[in-house]
Parts: sequence; C-alpha cells; structure tokens
Amino acid sequence: MIHEDIAEFAEAVMARGADTALLGLDLGTRTIGIAVSDRRRSIATPDSTLRRTRFQADAAALLALARARGAGGFVLGLPRNMDGSEGPRAQSTRAFARNLSHLTDAPITFWDERLSTVAAERALLEADTSRRRRAEVIDHVAAGFILQGALDRLRHLSGAVQG
Repeated sequence: MIHEDIAEFAEAVMARGADTALLGLDLGTRTIGIAVSDRRRSIATPDSTLRRTRFQADAAALLALARARGAGGFVLGLPRNMDGSEGPRAQSTRAFARNLSHLTDAPITFWDERLSTVAAERALLEADTSRRRRAEVIDHVAAGFILQGALDRLRHLSGAVQG
C-alpha cells in the first residue's frame, strides 16, 4: 500500500514487526540506486545500483533484494521541482510505486529527494572519490541520503509518540 503520509507509513512498517529493514530507492531513467537500513531503522547504507530494463524484471530484482535484506517497506525518492511542484519525473516515480504496490503488500512511501544527488556528489568529492568511481556509486549513495532522511523523520515521529 502507498502511504503519502510518513506517519501512516511508520504505523504500517511497525505492524510488520519491530525488526524490519527498509529499502530506499533513487529511481532514475536508466538506473535505480538502492540503499538499505539496518533492522532497527537507524542507519541507511548505500547498497547497489540496478540497471533498469523493464518494470517486471526491475520489480522482481527489488522484491528479491527486499526479501534477502529483511526489508518490509520501500522509501522512494520523489523528484520534486525546486518550487515543490511535481513534473514528469515525479509522475513516473508515482507510477512505479503504484505498479510495485500491486506486487507486494509491503508499505511504500515517498521522500522528497531534492538535492539528494547534490549531497551525494558533495560527500563523494569530500572523500576524494575519483570521477569514474563517483559515476559508479552516485545513484546508490543518493538513495542512502533519501533513506536516511526518511529514517531520521521516522525516529523523530517515534520520539514524539514516546515522549
């Protein structure tokens, strides 16, 4: 099920168990950057980059990875324009989420990905990563920034509920 509200997403994830990781996805036109959280949903780690083919194959690969990593939910980066509006890339991401939701009962949500690639690029430059290596890892590093943002928000929400 797709949850526009992060608090509803948090409830849906908790209903699946306290020991459930999340996958973060940075959907590009040619690749999908993938990050995975730990099972306590504290830290996002860049995982891999999937070269896109067709939806069914991409979804099968993502669902297999989710099973292997114990992930019970998906956070998709939503590429909004700088003014907050949504263009064709955001519509494409929403369509991907709708199609994926027909193949899994895992909760799906969106996280504003504005500047995630910029932040990933900056982090890789600060780490003195070569241009070639940056090109290889930028998508899943960006997915890590997307997922970490959502994890931080989820942690804030759970703190507000407990405190």
